[in-house]
Amino acid sequence: MDRLRVGLVGGGPWARTVHAPGLAAHAGTELAAVWTRRPQAASELAAEFGARAYTDLEVLFDAVDAVAFAVPPQAQGRLALFAAAAGKHLICEKPLAGTVEDARAVVDAVERAGVRSTMVLTMRHAPSVRDWLAEMPAEPAGADTVAFARWISGSLLGGPYSASPWRADEGALSDLGPHVIDLLDAALGPVVDVPWARYEEPDFWRFGLLHTGGAQSTVTLSMRVPVDPSEIEFTVFGGAGRHRLAGRGADAPTCYAALLDELVAAVDGSGPPPALDVTRGLRVQELVEAVRIAVA
Repeated sequence: MDRLRVGLVGGGPWARTVHAPGLAAHAGTELAAVWTRRPQAASELAAEFGARAYTDLEVLFDAVDAVAFAVPPQAQGRLALFAAAAGKHLICEKPLAGTVEDARAVVDAVERAGVRSTMVLTMRHAPSVRDWLAEMPAEPAGADTVAFARWISGSLLGGPYSASPWRADEGALSDLGPHVIDLLDAALGPVVDVPWARYEEPDFWRFGLLHTGGAQSTVTLSMRVPVDPSEIEFTVFGGAGRHRLAGRGADAPTCYAALLDELVAAVDGSGPPPALDVTRGLRVQELVEAVRIAVA
């Protein structure tokens, strides 16, 4: 089939460094359109990658096959409904929406429209992360297994994402938490409970997860620790041995290209629907919200 025409909604640092160049470079996609709140920013980003800038989202939807979102969760949850209703495939960031209810509405809209969707859970597309997951037993880990995960970052202290209002308001739980919870849920079996959770200002989160087979995991997150580069580590101890994963596994552009491989194959029928779709995004958001409730 022809290349998948994708419209990019958003023009922040992540849109400029990952979405736009990734869509423009991929053999199966074309960055066809750009929309941002500021028309001038849309024009500049579109010109850089040979796309067309739009000021009307409905007109943009008419010009593309899929829409990639790089906007705050509240905006994504609202705009994704219109994109799905217009029959467009979706590339969504995490969190999927501003609330669990809004995330569920996106899932319903995608199911009604019969379109494909994928979440930008970049770590899951890194080859080393996939290898790490493949080391895990097929059955959910039992009560003899414990895991420890930490993602410590200084990204809210300075740099391109420190000026992001939603990240500043919601902190590491909403930004880093989806990656960590998704990976532990995949590695040890579905999370069934959040037995405890602690939060301390300015942005320190610690919580426990109970998995369906009895395994337990402990998570530490922060985006306000002066470290560079970020400290990322997952370690599983148990009957199946010791399994350690350090770092992101691969850079974001590499993971994004693998994500696009899956989406393009799903759309043209040469591959299955992406496993990390908006239904997965809803599942992860429900678990993030469970942590927030446990803190309260």
